[in-house]
Amino acid sequence: MTTEIQTSIFDSTPDTQLYEYKLSLDKVQAELLQYGLTSNQSKVFIYLGKYGAKTAPEVCKALKLPRTETYHLLSALQNKGIVSATFQHPIQFTASPLNKAIWILVNAEKERVKSLEHMEKGLSELWNNIPTFDSLHDEVEEKFQMLQGANQIQSKITEMTDNFKDEFLILGSEKDYIKLYHGEFLESFVKSKQQFRLLSACSDKTTYIFDNLERKNIKKLDKDIQNHLCFILKDDSELLFFTKNANSTTEPFAMWTNSKSLVYSMKLLFESLWTNSKNIHL
Repeated sequence: MTTEIQTSIFDSTPDTQLYEYKLSLDKVQAELLQYGLTSNQSKVFIYLGKYGAKTAPEVCKALKLPRTETYHLLSALQNKGIVSATFQHPIQFTASPLNKAIWILVNAEKERVKSLEHMEKGLSELWNNIPTFDSLHDEVEEKFQMLQGANQIQSKITEMTDNFKDEFLILGSEKDYIKLYHGEFLESFVKSKQQFRLLSACSDKTTYIFDNLERKNIKKLDKDIQNHLCFILKDDSELLFFTKNANSTTEPFAMWTNSKSLVYSMKLLFESLWTNSKNIHL
């Protein structure tokens, strides 16, 4: 009876008693993807974490995975430090507790980022040693870049804020500003000497987001403005326009450009909305 439960939960259907657990399992599996595990790696980790120590053949049979792939998956999870193996025969594999596994994965990623940062100096020196062969395009060309996912977009926003000189303009929905707030993005404006203006669709419940900012720099959008509109303007020279913002059910999608016509058009829109918006009450 126990074996049947263990091998059927991953394939349970709505008419079975295990289905409610499978829904939670699917959510956990989706979240683990964000920590760098593949779909099958997360599946093996969950199986070991919920059903205890298992041999490779048991994992293979329960999850209906090819034998060779099962050994590769177990090896990969051991290399990540979140699955361990015993010395007994046959070898049994166990998963670390979830909170410890997350800690291990996060710290491994931090160390990887530190390593990349340390490599930057040497890489830049190598790059600068190579001469530039095309010197015919001194004029800045208009470009665009498509960005998908929170990490790519956050990286671009950070790049824009790190070197803006004149003014930074943001228009966004309540959910957009909540994400910016929890990402500590708005902190960069607290002591900033550069100019910034924020147009917000936030309700009274979320005005705490702007507690540490100059009130004169913040206005509230009219409630009739649709909540999927979000864009960022830097120095009248760069635009980050969200085609799918925080209100979307899928991951965010944005376009960055330095097109003068697009930047100018969105600046006109911002100024028009700014003129017709009221000061936010904090």
